Amino acid sequence: MTASPSRFATMHRRMLGAVAALGIVASLLAPGPAHAATATIDHRVARNDTWEQLYVSSPAMGRVVGLDVLRPRGSAPRPTLYLLDGTGARDDQAQSTWTMRTDALAFFADKNVNVVMPIGGGGTFYTDWLEDDDALGHIRWEQFLTHELPPLLNRELAGNGVNAVAGLSMGGQAAATLAFRNPGLYRAVGVFSGCLLTGGVGQPMVRAAVHHRGGNPDKMWGGSLAPGWAAHDPTKHLGALRNTALYMSVGSGKQGPADVDFDPSFSYPLDLAGAISLEEGAHACTRTVEGLMRGAGLRPTVRYTAFGTHSWPYWQQALHDSWPTLRSGLGI
Repeated sequence: MTASPSRFATMHRRMLGAVAALGIVASLLAPGPAHAATATIDHRVARNDTWEQLYVSSPAMGRVVGLDVLRPRGSAPRPTLYLLDGTGARDDQAQSTWTMRTDALAFFADKNVNVVMPIGGGGTFYTDWLEDDDALGHIRWEQFLTHELPPLLNRELAGNGVNAVAGLSMGGQAAATLAFRNPGLYRAVGVFSGCLLTGGVGQPMVRAAVHHRGGNPDKMWGGSLAPGWAAHDPTKHLGALRNTALYMSVGSGKQGPADVDFDPSFSYPLDLAGAISLEEGAHACTRTVEGLMRGAGLRPTVRYTAFGTHSWPYWQQALHDSWPTLRSGLGI
């Protein structure tokens, strides 16, 4: 039987629609967007002579995104370090948790590097979501961080095009993922108390972090068996990290001096028991990831501490300890 012209046209339109839909999904699974739109500075606020806040109008995010920026004095070109936050970060914060809960301002005061810290992003994994989320909104962090932002910051902050990225917990997973999905963009990666697995024991940890912020992880990378999870798993793409300086650190989960006055503010989880449990999980995950990396021929710098929970005092120390690795990658 021969199809009628009208029926053939209908079938043709449906096929084109299906192909277009598959193209949209494929573009989100593949590293980076097909093209980069132009981000612009909406406004800026000077906090002191080396710290300012940039508010960037992002076409990808569809909104203005706040950044804490530390910059050395002078106009000589210098590299850029991106510091990513954790699940506890809120988009309505006045500043990055890094500048609220650590000594980042003092630590970087004598270092020739721009430090860029997004404000908010908790529960998003700084990735491009497949769908808009009822609680977390329209999320295209990867496009913003890797395509829109670098040329803008190189121009505005005298960046020399050399970058590194580091983060804690959720932000640590995001740092490694952004690096392997955008080869050559970051020369060094720091992961503090993060789990780089998105399959096996890693997926429940990722899902719990998204749920903690009221989000639906199926809208991020799809259902539990969807290919988006493997597409964002650094351990399945280790070859793309081969020429990257890697640093990972994690505590044992045992309480230390910093836990005597445990502060749940701006933290995930919200109590000491949860902080112990999460760090124990991150510890086991890091052991597994280190083994996979070394088996693939990578040589990460890995630091396991005798004590330490999933909380900010330990991430401040991790930042200090990671600096030799990050500095080497940045060419400082």
